[in-house]
Amino acid sequence: MTDTRSDVVVIGSGIAGLAAAVSALQGGASVRILERAPYEERGGQTRYTEAYLRMKSETEVTDDFEDQFARNAGGYLDPSLVHLAAGPRESWPALLKTLGFADPDLISAFAEAAGPTVQWLKSFGIRFDFLPTQFLTRSQPRLLPVGGGLALVEALAAEAERRGANFVYETAATGLIQDASGTVIGVRAVGKDAAAKEFMAQSVVLACGGFEGNPEMLTRYMGPRSLFLRPVCRGGHYNKGEGIRMALDVGAAPCGDYGSYHAEPIDPRSGIAEPSVFIFSYGILVNQQGRRFTDEAADTVDACYERVTREIFNQTNGIAYAVLDARHMQIPNYRRGLRTDRPPIEGGTIEELASGLAIAPEALASTVREYNRACRPGEYKPLELDGLATEGLAPRKSNWAHPIDRPPYHAYPVISSNVLTFGGLKVDARARVLNQQGDVIPGLYAAGEVVGMYYMNYTGATSVLKGAVFGRFAGIDAAGRR
Repeated sequence: MTDTRSDVVVIGSGIAGLAAAVSALQGGASVRILERAPYEERGGQTRYTEAYLRMKSETEVTDDFEDQFARNAGGYLDPSLVHLAAGPRESWPALLKTLGFADPDLISAFAEAAGPTVQWLKSFGIRFDFLPTQFLTRSQPRLLPVGGGLALVEALAAEAERRGANFVYETAATGLIQDASGTVIGVRAVGKDAAAKEFMAQSVVLACGGFEGNPEMLTRYMGPRSLFLRPVCRGGHYNKGEGIRMALDVGAAPCGDYGSYHAEPIDPRSGIAEPSVFIFSYGILVNQQGRRFTDEAADTVDACYERVTREIFNQTNGIAYAVLDARHMQIPNYRRGLRTDRPPIEGGTIEELASGLAIAPEALASTVREYNRACRPGEYKPLELDGLATEGLAPRKSNWAHPIDRPPYHAYPVISSNVLTFGGLKVDARARVLNQQGDVIPGLYAAGEVVGMYYMNYTGATSVLKGAVFGRFAGIDAAGRR
């Protein structure tokens, strides 16, 4: 068994772990970073994402940022407890400090630190811009790092290496080490060939993602239908949930919606990272029985795709088909809404298309006829909400409801990917993990997906930002414990 020491051990090398590591190094701490993946695949899910940031400028989050978190703060919260959150945090009872909801103080700290965090990232040569996204219609702006998440990983990893961080690859943390007082003083880990290791430190930062890659945890928290989920990219398979589990094992308070996840529609035929299908709003979605089951265009695609994708997950075998006619190919830049590298399934008639989908031809033809009869004349405006809705049809289609009657007909199979799980740990505004009594667990921090903050619906374009912000919180505070 190996015993190695540093001031801070960071578990995970995605945006959260690297932000924590570099911040701690800037504070004068020595840092060791444990990463399950090999060097070539370091960076977790950050490596594969475009890293959308919910910001209206390089210094400000969007106007609806805190409101969106408030709308999805939890379930039916006890008002006798929630109203106490309006008072100063030091007067909160322990029960409120560990309540499973999106803590307003935490969200405010997140929003306030977003701009400074982007400026901090720029100091490493990372550039940001409002680049084209995969959403042909959108309700809020998205700021992107030029070069996507990979640019974040490469810049921060290079800075960490320059400052002397020690990366330990193909090594997974398995448990926390505490002293007699309950302070976290290190981690147990396993390396190649099942070699047991121990890494001692004054502080440990859990930044190793959710449990997208752990079928046991997915089934335990989400049920047997999780079989139909798949991580949105290769990096998700490395997220086994140990960071969450090992903290719960030492009494950490859970937070976030353990039974839910961030859903994104992808083509199951593709093996590339994030093979999304975001053009379903311009046609209809049908299940394996050939029936519609949802309003495909209740809002701009960026605002409604999560809800629609969850409906897809609920269908037989967790799959649906986006059925379109030739009109969609006249939409300017329509291919931006298609990240899949697989061609559409094509048919000269609806019946022919149905045969290619293994759907009963008459069932799909009947659905299309019923839908076409419900369409009404109107000006078709594919790049804005046009209000062109069906009449007398259930479920209704609220926008872009034109008949599907122009061959060739195209279809894409669509399943729900698991971008990130919502369940995690309760932390304070310094990213310190809290126990079930509402007290800080000395020496233990969490950042990124390990922090439970999301309930019901994901607040879009906040996960990478959350990793960077809370990673910085953790690294700065951990360095101060030396």
